[in-house]
Amino acid sequence: MTPRLATVYGWLLLMPAAILLIAFTHWPTFATLVSSTFSRGTPIRPARFVGADNYRALLDDPVFIQAAVNNLWFAFGTVIPSMALAIVMALWVNEKIPGRGLLRLAYFTPTILPMVAAANIWLFFYTPEIGLIDQVLGLFGLPGQNWLGDPDLVLPSLIVMTIWKEAGFFMIFYLAALQAIPPELREAALLEGTRRWTFFWRVTFPLLMPTTLFVLVNALLNAFKLVDHLFILTKGGPNNASNLLLYYIYESAFSFFDTSYAATMTMVLLIFLALLASAKFWLFEKRVHYR
Repeated sequence: MTPRLATVYGWLLLMPAAILLIAFTHWPTFATLVSSTFSRGTPIRPARFVGADNYRALLDDPVFIQAAVNNLWFAFGTVIPSMALAIVMALWVNEKIPGRGLLRLAYFTPTILPMVAAANIWLFFYTPEIGLIDQVLGLFGLPGQNWLGDPDLVLPSLIVMTIWKEAGFFMIFYLAALQAIPPELREAALLEGTRRWTFFWRVTFPLLMPTTLFVLVNALLNAFKLVDHLFILTKGGPNNASNLLLYYIYESAFSFFDTSYAATMTMVLLIFLALLASAKFWLFEKRVHYR
């Protein structure tokens, strides 16, 4: 095969994936960017070009500011705890313990549940007075709480539910990474009298860094795209205490029919996540050891 023919053959192999990538990623991003520069259109008054006015309006929107702050706290409360819990679970089920298969299945079960089903399960847990959590508290003589109706409790309640939902998913990646570590390393460490914590921190965790970087990127993306749970549990309330960015985007587009404003928030969220992902790769690249 000549070099020219090989080049054509290579482009033909890439073409299906490139077409899908352009059709479902790059073109929607460009269309969203264009839409964010127009005003809200109505049957009486068509949309007109307004430039950066929608972006300036975001700075004066208290709901957007609150949703952004809520989302930052939500990401802070879910990403690191869910990853830490996933590592602990993976270390445990990687050991030779009785019922290891059932334990792995139990940890992974929340992941395979549909988001709407998981939200309905936790809606039963959080229901005041008759919910499972309040019933357990009542057994110890403790008062129940309005978990989803109290502005101070609603976001932590969502964080707990999200950690429960995602930790088992991240555990699978860590478990696969642990099983790829040569057992000779642990045997040599035991012969040297190395403590388990020292071996984990000095050997195991550095070897898990590629997986940690992958999981970190996915965990942060998941923290900024929560919609289903909010739709079932709180709808952003009470008083926007649980409103997150993507839910506010959904609400603006499909409840208020302001697609231009929703496109503006989408572009801000997209740029923020792109910068965040770039920063993570730049900061962690030197710490990642690929084998």
